Amino acid sequence: MKSVPVIAIFDIGKTNKKFFLIDEYYKIVLERTVNFKETVDDDGDPCEDVELLTNWVNESLAEILALSKFDVKALNFSTYGASFVHIGKNGDVVAPLCNYLKAFPDDLKDEFYAKYNGEAVVSRETASPVLGNLNSGMQLYRIKHRKPELFDRIKYSLHLPQYLNHLITGGYYSDITSIGCHTQLWDFVKNDYHTWVYQEGIDQILAPIFPSDGAMTTSINGKDYQVGSGLHDSSAALIPYLTSFSEPFILISTGTWCISLNPFNENPLTADELNKDCLCYMEFHGHPVKASRLFAGNEHEQQTKRLAEHFNKASDYYKKVKYDVDLVNSSTLIRAKVGDNEMLMQQSEFGKRDLNDFSSYEEAYHCLLLDIMSQQQASTNLIIQDTGVKRIFVDGGFGKNVVYMNLLAAAFPHFEVFAASVAQATAIGAALAIHKHWNTKTIPGDMIELKYYALAQKMEVQ
Repeated sequence: MKSVPVIAIFDIGKTNKKFFLIDEYYKIVLERTVNFKETVDDDGDPCEDVELLTNWVNESLAEILALSKFDVKALNFSTYGASFVHIGKNGDVVAPLCNYLKAFPDDLKDEFYAKYNGEAVVSRETASPVLGNLNSGMQLYRIKHRKPELFDRIKYSLHLPQYLNHLITGGYYSDITSIGCHTQLWDFVKNDYHTWVYQEGIDQILAPIFPSDGAMTTSINGKDYQVGSGLHDSSAALIPYLTSFSEPFILISTGTWCISLNPFNENPLTADELNKDCLCYMEFHGHPVKASRLFAGNEHEQQTKRLAEHFNKASDYYKKVKYDVDLVNSSTLIRAKVGDNEMLMQQSEFGKRDLNDFSSYEEAYHCLLLDIMSQQQASTNLIIQDTGVKRIFVDGGFGKNVVYMNLLAAAFPHFEVFAASVAQATAIGAALAIHKHWNTKTIPGDMIELKYYALAQKMEVQ
């Protein structure tokens, strides 16, 4: 039997570590998922266990390459961001992988921004809100100033996708999708590393940048493979949409965060936008993608627990709620008003509401989604601007929520609004990034499943 040509993709999330084989038609033909227990870093804080991850990658690859059923042509990697693996001069990992949720020392933060013209200037130039260790460049600054003996031992600090590439190729590379994503390393005005990176000598431990759509030929057991340098997962998930649609669009990627991404907005970030949690991602060709973030998935999770308890319903009862225009327009619903309060971008008005004011779970749930939609409308409007966008795609959990989707159509009546889904978009994006290096077939036109939401009735979400 003839073996199936495939690309192997390692897709590493904070919780789930996944491995895929994807065929030339971008169908997933094999999928494996594992979870690892965290370990602790040298300060006793929880962090990714790099040794466990390394062993799993090596063992998984060896196992798959031995299968005669599949003919692996290429490999690529996508992982969560803001995470460095530090490689010593002897090629060994010399430090734990810092968890980006770890608290950053206030005194060191104050020292850094005092030295480099303040938070507002650095944030604007690097298109990154001040986020502590989530600005991965600050992890390197902390090592240099708090652990100088470790800094001296580092040959290269590789973002996690490029560490996985290193495991396979033995090379040392950086990738613009990781460097350009809320790291405070990259100056979006100069299109180069920020001045502070050079002044601190951080550039000396950052490996050469390799094109995100490029591949390097690597021999394993006498056979050549095309290996990509790896991508930041948010940038990878955008690639199927960039590949499938040429007309300007916004993608609202929903999960714990609702991230509105506009690849067609080249306007520089303003101080006001940064204060409202806007930032820039970098797409795989090195172009900035203006984005706004909303903690709406988390808000939805917290408030539906509250609703379930109050109305004595199952925690996932909201999945049974149908969209009801009468409930939307009911006089009992108090519309949320979004003002200039930045906290409104994090927490909706619903948490302040008295649930005794609602006659049913359904009525309260419609109010919750209206409150969230008021935020969503404000958040997404921040990145629409003068970009000619006429389509909005929603992927992730809210794309399956009929109340959310109908309210979104009402909030943006002059846009075509679609629920969109790509099976394992991050992994598919990583495969598409190096399509020309492994796949001779045409990229299929049916990768993205769309469901159109028309405006049900004239109304405004305020």
